[in-house]
Amino acid sequence: MAEFKIVIADPKTGKCYQHAVKGPEASKLIGKKIGDKVLGDEIGLPGYELEITGGSDYCGFPMRRDLNEAGRKRIYTVRSAGVRDVPKGQRVRKTVAGNIIHAKTSQVNMKILKYGQKPLEEGKKEEKSE
Repeated sequence: MAEFKIVIADPKTGKCYQHAVKGPEASKLIGKKIGDKVLGDEIGLPGYELEITGGSDYCGFPMRRDLNEAGRKRIYTVRSAGVRDVPKGQRVRKTVAGNIIHAKTSQVNMKILKYGQKPLEEGKKEEKSE
């Protein structure tokens, strides 16, 4: 059974909110790519529209938009997603995850495109009070 931690970025406030998705809600995300739009109703956030912006797999390897596959791959690259501090003119071999969400994806990053009636902050306050 798939389970994802979703990190939702709010462009208006600059804050991020975490949301856990399990079972049938999580299975609706499998097969989607970075850049795809997701209706909030599918993941328990009615009225919202979200866009997948990235994520990481169960070992923490970041997803790359330009790697069109579901698993991991070792690529030869310059400074970009998953790579930093490479001197000019040099390239390094790095392991990164592809841009397709699969069962071993652990975290999915999203940003809000359209807001629903209930703010995300309210859900957080209810969880803390319990």
